[in-house]
Amino acid sequence: MGILWTIIIGFLAGVIAKFIMPGPNEPAGFILTTILGIVGAFVATFIGQAVGWYGPNQGAGFIGAIVGAVIVLAIYGFVASRRTTTY
Repeated sequence: MGILWTIIIGFLAGVIAKFIMPGPNEPAGFILTTILGIVGAFVATFIGQAVGWYGPNQGAGFIGAIVGAVIVLAIYGFVASRRTTTY
């Protein structure tokens, strides 16, 4: 149930992170934004467990998942802006 809960929270976190961090280099598609939100939730869970904020079978909380999704979206925006630069 932990992974399913992380996916659901990640979905919601991805949608909220898109509203928090709009921009030209951010993913425009709903599916890609959702996937990046889910990845952000898993990143927040992994980092939280490594630091000791969450137990072995606990997932990231909603706020932690949003922060993780914003971080993943920022990294995606940075990588996308470097790829589209023309000289």
